[in-house]
Amino acid sequence: MTFYLIIILGYLLVLTAFNFLRARRIRSQEDFMVAGRKLNLTVMVFTLICTWIGSGTFIAGAEYAAKAGWSSLWLPAGAWVGIAVIYFLAAKIRTFGQYTVGDILEVRYGKFARLFGAVALIIAFTTIVSYQFRAGGYILNVVTNGGMSVEVGQTLAALFVILFTALGGMVAVAHTDLPNGIIILLACCVALPLIVLFAGGLPAAPAALPAQHFAVFSSDFGQYPFLKALSYFLATMMLLLGVQSMYQKFYSAKTPREAKRAVGIWIVGTIVVETLVVAIAIYAAASHWKDLKAFEIAGRVKNEVASRALPAGQALERSLDLARELEGTGGVKPAQSEELRAELEKAFGPAGTAEAVAGVRVGIDPASVVLQAAKDIGTMGVVGLLAGLLLLGAACAVVLSTGMNYLLSPSTNIMRDIYQRFLKPDADQKKLVALQKVFIVILGTCAFLMIFIPTVLNSRISVLRYAYFAYTMYGVSITPALLAALTWKRATRTGGLLSIVSGAFMAVVFELVIPNAFPSVVKQGDPWGIPSIYPALAVSLLALVVGSLLTPKPKAEDLAKLFPAKA
Repeated sequence: MTFYLIIILGYLLVLTAFNFLRARRIRSQEDFMVAGRKLNLTVMVFTLICTWIGSGTFIAGAEYAAKAGWSSLWLPAGAWVGIAVIYFLAAKIRTFGQYTVGDILEVRYGKFARLFGAVALIIAFTTIVSYQFRAGGYILNVVTNGGMSVEVGQTLAALFVILFTALGGMVAVAHTDLPNGIIILLACCVALPLIVLFAGGLPAAPAALPAQHFAVFSSDFGQYPFLKALSYFLATMMLLLGVQSMYQKFYSAKTPREAKRAVGIWIVGTIVVETLVVAIAIYAAASHWKDLKAFEIAGRVKNEVASRALPAGQALERSLDLARELEGTGGVKPAQSEELRAELEKAFGPAGTAEAVAGVRVGIDPASVVLQAAKDIGTMGVVGLLAGLLLLGAACAVVLSTGMNYLLSPSTNIMRDIYQRFLKPDADQKKLVALQKVFIVILGTCAFLMIFIPTVLNSRISVLRYAYFAYTMYGVSITPALLAALTWKRATRTGGLLSIVSGAFMAVVFELVIPNAFPSVVKQGDPWGIPSIYPALAVSLLALVVGSLLTPKPKAEDLAKLFPAKA
């Protein structure tokens, strides 16, 4: 694995030198924010793929696939539908040709919609950046066989992402995405057949995994599986339809036609990569099912001991009881159950104190299942070694690319939607670029603290949970008003503003306030068992429609920029 680490660090250093050279070409705010609007079709396609394929796919999506099986495809499927819809809007967005979604929001809904939209976006995107750092920590931990802790790894990931983004802005982002996108696509295609062979062939997954892994709606979805599956679908679709990183790429394209063509190819690449990652995760899970369940049981026991709900001396007995429960419900096969109990006895047997229980390390974290797949295929001769390196490289690429994309976007909002709009509209171009680099560092530091503080407090960190909150927050606050601005002439300033504010408010209440203030009403992760996107999206849409219909129609001049009169 030292070989892997050397190659990965070497690749990062090459990218660092490349971005230093690219950064010297930046002369204006337009260069930094939208790459001078000069991106060609090839660069556009791969940078769009890298905009969406991030640790949400390789870490959160893979974790979900390891736990729930093929039904986890509900999560990425929302994005596929979203891309299909955005295909018809891409040329229009490029023709509008601004910098942020706030530019669109202000044209239709006024300056306060721009401001509130920017705040919601900054919160959501900073959260997304934070779990890219966590994913980087997982990768470096696996590459070094545990020699580098997740905590140190996430710090290094944060440093590289912040450095690359601050150096070159969109120029660095888009041109770094080109090699990264090629690596991601190639790695997934090569790795899948090898991990299937490692697992024992195509029948290995049905033989090793529970039946729920092959259900349309997995029981792992929560109290109401259908509602949970649809909530993941809606969350990803709503994020994709309004995600500013994508809009910035459209603004960066050479022409409206190339923007639209790039979206057509993008949907194919996204479907291929996300389906392959799910398949890789499932067959890796089939090879390590008892290890994944050992990690899950250990985490539950450790939490019970830490909260003093369980005496430390009963940790072993409790872990074995949970293993037996799993076998009784079909969660593990009888042969797996024996191995699982043996593994738990070895881990918890010597742990007689709370401190010893807290230090137990057993099993495999499902969030690192694709990384484990890279290690597995790396044992399959020279071809496997190269394929494993490629898959680990792809995982690094998605952390870098997505982290850079989602770090650049909120810094652009601060500059365009707050600083230039409300504080200093006529600021010097060089000073604007320098100041945006400062805000990139500040936002990157905030994102790092969002993942560092829970680490220090020994709180459980779920990349999947972070992703779901960010997707919901953005999808219900920005996307309804943004799509209405582009497609519905009857949408008014009042309706758009109410939609943004009420959507963000409901997302915070259901995702943060209720679970922490009233934990007793939380059922399998959701208040009353109902995913937060349903009430939040319903309120946002209702506010948009009712607020618009109860107020006067927009004036023709307010619509002209987005709905120009046909010749």
